[in-house]
Amino acid sequence: MIDRDRFPVDPWRLVERSFSLEDAGVTETLFSVANGYLGLRGNHPEGRHAHEDGTFINGFHETFPIRHAERAYGFAEVGQTIVNAPDAKVLRVYVDDEPMSLDVADVREYERVLDMREGVLRRSVLWVTPSGKQVRMNDERVVSFDEKHLAILRLEVTVLNADASVTISSQTINRQDGENVYGGTPVATERAGFDPRKAERISERVLQPQEYWQDENRSALSYRVTESGMTMSVVVDHVIETENPFEARRLIEPDIAKNVFRVQAAAGVPTRVTKLAAYHSSRGVPARELVDRSRRTLDRVLAVGVDSVFDGQKAWMEEFWARSDVRIGGQDDLQQATRWCLFQLAQAAARADGQGVPAKGMTGSGYSGHYFWDTEVYVLPFLAYTTPLWARNAIRMRYLMLPAARRRAFQLNEAGALFPWRTINGEEASAYYAAGTAQYHINADVSFALAKYVRATDDIDFLHREGIDIAVETARLWATLGFWRQSDGDVGIESFHIHGVTGPDEYTTVVNDNLFTNVMARFNLRFAARTVREMEQDDPAAYQLMVDRLGLDAAEPDAWERAAEAMHIPFSPALGIHPQDHVFLEREIWDLENTPPDKRPLLLHYHPLVIYRYQVLKQADVVLALFLQGNHFSADDKLADFEYYDPLTTGDSTLSAVVQAILAAEVGYQDLALEYFRQSIFVDLADLHHNASDGVHVASAGGVWTALVSGFGGMRDHFGELTFDPRLPASWPSLEFVLHWHGTRLEVMVTRDELRVRAGEGDPVGFSVRGTGYVVGPGDEVVVPLVGQGPVLPGRPSLRGLGDARREDGSILSASVPTVTAATPEIGVAADTENGADA
Repeated sequence: MIDRDRFPVDPWRLVERSFSLEDAGVTETLFSVANGYLGLRGNHPEGRHAHEDGTFINGFHETFPIRHAERAYGFAEVGQTIVNAPDAKVLRVYVDDEPMSLDVADVREYERVLDMREGVLRRSVLWVTPSGKQVRMNDERVVSFDEKHLAILRLEVTVLNADASVTISSQTINRQDGENVYGGTPVATERAGFDPRKAERISERVLQPQEYWQDENRSALSYRVTESGMTMSVVVDHVIETENPFEARRLIEPDIAKNVFRVQAAAGVPTRVTKLAAYHSSRGVPARELVDRSRRTLDRVLAVGVDSVFDGQKAWMEEFWARSDVRIGGQDDLQQATRWCLFQLAQAAARADGQGVPAKGMTGSGYSGHYFWDTEVYVLPFLAYTTPLWARNAIRMRYLMLPAARRRAFQLNEAGALFPWRTINGEEASAYYAAGTAQYHINADVSFALAKYVRATDDIDFLHREGIDIAVETARLWATLGFWRQSDGDVGIESFHIHGVTGPDEYTTVVNDNLFTNVMARFNLRFAARTVREMEQDDPAAYQLMVDRLGLDAAEPDAWERAAEAMHIPFSPALGIHPQDHVFLEREIWDLENTPPDKRPLLLHYHPLVIYRYQVLKQADVVLALFLQGNHFSADDKLADFEYYDPLTTGDSTLSAVVQAILAAEVGYQDLALEYFRQSIFVDLADLHHNASDGVHVASAGGVWTALVSGFGGMRDHFGELTFDPRLPASWPSLEFVLHWHGTRLEVMVTRDELRVRAGEGDPVGFSVRGTGYVVGPGDEVVVPLVGQGPVLPGRPSLRGLGDARREDGSILSASVPTVTAATPEIGVAADTENGADA
């Protein structure tokens, strides 16, 4: 999947040994550095030939009116898109006025390294100028985890074999409103082809200049965003260290700040420029105050010394890996990719501090910087079990969005709250309601994440103070969205249904009784009812505050529980599977095995109406329910459902492969599980979906952790009970990971023959392995023998396995690929059974 000559295997580093412009967008993503608040794409410091000169601040956005071709009541009206903050990465080098530009330079040595152990990006280049002067350039880049507003860039230039005039031009540029360099008419960048995953582009000016100035080596730029009203500042300072004589010049304009150092360099005498950049943003604070904050950030760092930031970054990373690392025995390529994914999760979430975790983190503008359900389902499990504080911060973001979510529910004629499908500021920003607003399951996803956090941490205080508001308001929505229906011939037997929703599979929209939605809503209702009752009994004071705050009626929990118990869960006796929704099985089957590769992904080559008529999945839907709510499905259910849906799943979403890997491992398709795992772990590193240039797929990175711990490690926490049933791949000698359960650190190691659990300080922890209970005390280790790694099934499910399977009405399931034809299909005309289709 990866050119290992250019990107060699290294368990702790991502190394690039040759430069190429052909995949600049991808490598800019791969070598990004961020901390959850501030992110710098991996653009080269020369500031030339970038795919996207990206500097991003979490939540810093512009708004714009959504222009619907045809409007209707309740459509999202205001879009939101992340704004490209001023770019402070530029450090241009000129030797005897010859510019260094990687695309034309005579580069004799090149290495770029993302050091995941230390959290630093480094680059080393040996450049020979046209006059034969050898120039060694070493640079470093760090976005601090301790100082969340701070980025540091270091550049050291040494002319090795001659004296020379060296100029280092440090620039901070407003690229959002400028052309490739700065100034001029604002440009709306056009990208070839249609792709809904790209960010919206705004042609009008976005950043309105406010205060800007220079003071010696310090420069300041600040702006107000035109429509959203947000403000931001960046103040940069410079420290120059050299024995060479030099002089400094500067330039300041509303959209650019330059600090230029002209050095008379002697052979072999280095010149080092350290650039410190402090970014601050706000939803309403005047830009001038943010400039003052940025100044204070720099003053504080300079007072203790720049080296302390690098030392602090290394210490921070040591603590992160101690509580987060997953070790795969004897698989260095997978180890490297695993650590890259885990590092991306830290870069996306560590200092989000009450903001959300964007789908691309701070590494690109893909999906416009929006927050989705990705955080709750794919990222939060990693956070909850490794760094619970980050998980609580992410959930608090949803708590703070409750006022807007209540307004949205009211707008859609429902009680309680409805969280937005995609958002930055809390308002719904999804223009396409069928695959946006209709995904009501996000309510249950948020409550599920809350429950998972509380299970892992036992943070009852947070649950009773703030989390309960999420549980109650989401349950209220399900209670009014659903309705009761009496079964034919069963007097007094009623069932609860939810209609007009879209599940995780966006290739099937606005359906009745989507299984995933119903199963997760059932969980949501039960969780809310149980939590309210427990509060009433265990914490009467908090309960009364909640009742007063939310106006809770004492009868509501009973109603929620009744609806949960009667929730309709679709099932087909004829096929022995759970239909994805009420009419899913009535559709024709899309023959993915015979779909041309140039027609993938389907969303870029077929109108949605074409896709909606078929049994075909963008991503795992029922299969995801089998994992998240696995305690409600039997082993036979899981196997039958997996074998039916796996051949129908395109994997056009990067959220799919991780879930398929987990269920494949559980039901016995162990080779297939490893195949899906490799697809997920290399989704960005090998650019498998051809859009890594838009930023890291953060949810897929989170899913990698879950695939390792829950898929191959077999960990589950249903009902708040910690259990293990490992599925170690045959080629792996061992798998090690760390969990934090109710404040106790657990080190887990799985081999072919045993599972070991060692506990750190804290309370004893109870867990079970394949149905047998154990308790491990602080400082102790429990060793559990394992007989095998679960069932083993060969190959993979195929449409050919359908045989002469029939629907409930007796019709035979058939598979085909949509084509343009004038012929009308006729009953009884045989199809190509070799391809798994019948008449």
